[in-house]
Amino acid sequence: MGADAADCMKHAQTTEQHKLLEPFVGTWKATVKMWMGPGDPMVSTGTMTNQLIHNGLFIQHAYKGDPNDGPFPAFEGGGYWGYNTVDGRWEGVWVDNAISLIQVETGQANDAGTVWTMHSTMTDPGSGAPMKKRSVITLHDDGSHTMEMFFQPEGAPGEMKGMEITYTRA
Repeated sequence: MGADAADCMKHAQTTEQHKLLEPFVGTWKATVKMWMGPGDPMVSTGTMTNQLIHNGLFIQHAYKGDPNDGPFPAFEGGGYWGYNTVDGRWEGVWVDNAISLIQVETGQANDAGTVWTMHSTMTDPGSGAPMKKRSVITLHDDGSHTMEMFFQPEGAPGEMKGMEITYTRA
């Protein structure tokens, strides 16, 4: 390993990219639409609380769904999101009580710092085959943002919208 403490410390400084996390800090009411197949989506609501951690290098997400009669009646999840200055990319990780996999994404933001496009490959829980995932996070203003998720199972001709979350500042 060629890195020393000075090499690590230069990547521990908050950059302009890290400041793009600031509008997401706070408590948000969420409306979640989830498509498990053709037809109307399942709709649920909840609260997302985001806080900056580790000197502003990362944002920590904590989500609690409102009780509902759907397939995930007591949904909870959490994750982290930040800018990796070593590799020059955004990275995120998410876990929840709806499935036992750890979702990891990497991507880039547009030049305005208002739209992030994240990519990953995960295991399709139905088939066990690899499945592509693309998430698009759009900051609309200080009081709202959305996250859309698109999935493309192995062999599928294109991606399908699987989830859309609308966040409004609480």
